[in-house]
Amino acid sequence: MPAVVPHLTLNNGVEIPQLGFGVFQVEPSRTAEVVLDAFEAGYRHVDTAQMYKNEAGVGEALARSGLDRSDVFITSKLSNASHDPRAAHDAFERSIDALGTPYVDLFLIHWPMPKVGDFVETWQALEALYGTGRIRAIGVSNFTEQHLRRLAETSAVTPAVNQIEVHPYLSQNPLRAYGREHGIVTEAWSPIAQGKVLSDPELVRIGGEHGRTPAQVALRWHLQRGDVVFPKTTHRERMAENLALFDFELADDEMAAIEALDRGLRTGAHPDEFNWVPED
Repeated sequence: MPAVVPHLTLNNGVEIPQLGFGVFQVEPSRTAEVVLDAFEAGYRHVDTAQMYKNEAGVGEALARSGLDRSDVFITSKLSNASHDPRAAHDAFERSIDALGTPYVDLFLIHWPMPKVGDFVETWQALEALYGTGRIRAIGVSNFTEQHLRRLAETSAVTPAVNQIEVHPYLSQNPLRAYGREHGIVTEAWSPIAQGKVLSDPELVRIGGEHGRTPAQVALRWHLQRGDVVFPKTTHRERMAENLALFDFELADDEMAAIEALDRGLRTGAHPDEFNWVPED
């Protein structure tokens, strides 16, 4: 029987499954089959992006799954090539067409791109799209506290989420605390640091105490901190393993031991420095 994934309530009342399935780096030609496997395993939350170029595969999987649209939470993200407000509107229409769905549950600015343009204007374009009712919630990805404060000073809608790199080697506690204070849910990408934490002796030890893998321990740590998490795999057995997180709990001292592993290690770019624009 598939796991019952808990939901968190966003600042506009929309409920989001706390465990999702990420399709970053899944080949477009394989995306439909991989997402169908994820649906079969029990996932009902899929995180894609325009720059992943696999939205159509997610849409195909949804259409073939037989699942009701309301039972699946779909997130996509605005391409860095579409930050101009007019381009953002057109890009959203392309996402809707690719996904084959009348609405998106969550739509994010993928990167702030502060050296390229004004992300406040881009956010205002998302606010306008949100006002059409075809996006249930809007948010940001890879924003720092400085970026979030600027939005708070200039915008009418508070982001529902901030999707950022978080794992035991990069706990991001000050940024997460700012989010909590302002009703912004943290979503964790690269939750096991692209595998770098899996041989950590502390995670191995804690996993042994619970009869779990280091990956399951790391993912459980994310969940108990109150974040949304997106493990990514194309293997069915790993999909099932990543869902088997709700029948054990880490003790306070185990949570603290994992917190102590923080070393400020990034597997991706710093948001202030990442300014790559794809040729869309």
